[in-house]
Amino acid sequence: MNDQTSYLDYNASAPLRPAVAEAMKNTMLLAGNPSSVHTYGRFARKQIDDARDLVATTVGADPTKLVFTSGGTEANNLALAGAGRTIRLVSGIEHDSVLAAAPEAVHIPVDQAGVVNTAALDELLAKQNEPALVSVMMANNETGVIQPLTEVISIAHNHNALVHCDAVQALGKLAIDMASLEIDLMTLSAHKIGGPKGIGALALRSNVEIEAQLVGGGQEGRRRAGTENVAAAVGFAEACVEIKKNENEIDRMLHLRNRFEELLRNQASNIEIFGHESPRLVNTCCLRLPGRTSETQVIALDLAGIAVSAGAACSSGKVTSSHVLTAMGVSPSAANESIRVSLGWATTENEIEHAADAWLELYNQTEDRPRRTTE
Repeated sequence: MNDQTSYLDYNASAPLRPAVAEAMKNTMLLAGNPSSVHTYGRFARKQIDDARDLVATTVGADPTKLVFTSGGTEANNLALAGAGRTIRLVSGIEHDSVLAAAPEAVHIPVDQAGVVNTAALDELLAKQNEPALVSVMMANNETGVIQPLTEVISIAHNHNALVHCDAVQALGKLAIDMASLEIDLMTLSAHKIGGPKGIGALALRSNVEIEAQLVGGGQEGRRRAGTENVAAAVGFAEACVEIKKNENEIDRMLHLRNRFEELLRNQASNIEIFGHESPRLVNTCCLRLPGRTSETQVIALDLAGIAVSAGAACSSGKVTSSHVLTAMGVSPSAANESIRVSLGWATTENEIEHAADAWLELYNQTEDRPRRTTE
């Protein structure tokens, strides 16, 4: 392994924040099932309830309607399966856990900038013979492109449709107020913001209910059976406290991402960054290197001590073609030459410079790279 290491894959998972680890450690040492009525159980129940309040308050949700899950994937599945709508419309750039949960869903197209086509959504909803469920993410996990959620929600509600929003990538990078936006169901996850892996949440609007998919217990307001993960819930809440305490992280991430892209553009004037013309998350850069496959780039950068991802998530170690870039009209060859660099709470300027130097070295070794044109 290279002596210098740089972790730039925060959209996959962020390092655990020290304050989160400490809070979880203290909780893990305690006994008691939150469903038990004795003193130990009541204390565990209070910890769950306090965590629920904190997470809900962070995103403008109703604590009594926030369901802890095992992560964003389960929350997405619970929303799509439990909302009681047989007609479902999902954008073509949704996370695989949304697309797989509704394989028969109508796909809402996106434009070349990676933005959902709201006019097409309006037309599609007008064709439905009963109220539907619309699922559009707040910001894309591969390109970082922020979606026009206010318009999506207005159109959907005009057609009596419910709106589910996967806000996993937006948490900690955008201000979120579920109540003001009038989102009906919203997915969250802890480990993207420096919380623990294995816990997420589905927040419901006050007038929305879901049918449990895990049954056999009365936990989570009878919306999800199973003994609650107290330590993980506490860790999720502590991560929310940390992002509120460190709101300057957003500006810092934006500065570092812009610095990274500036370093690349200085030597690669024709660099292709997907979604750069649209509003993007402050931490995300999806870029292409013609002549080098995504897998080759990921491996080469890994050998240089830099962790990044291919444009699409890896499945059992296999890099697959990006359905997000395909939905944007990017050719298969270009999609297969793209990687994602994503920053986070602990990213440093040195890591950015290290990654830029390594990518440019690869760029300069590539015969098919875009060449500077001369006057």
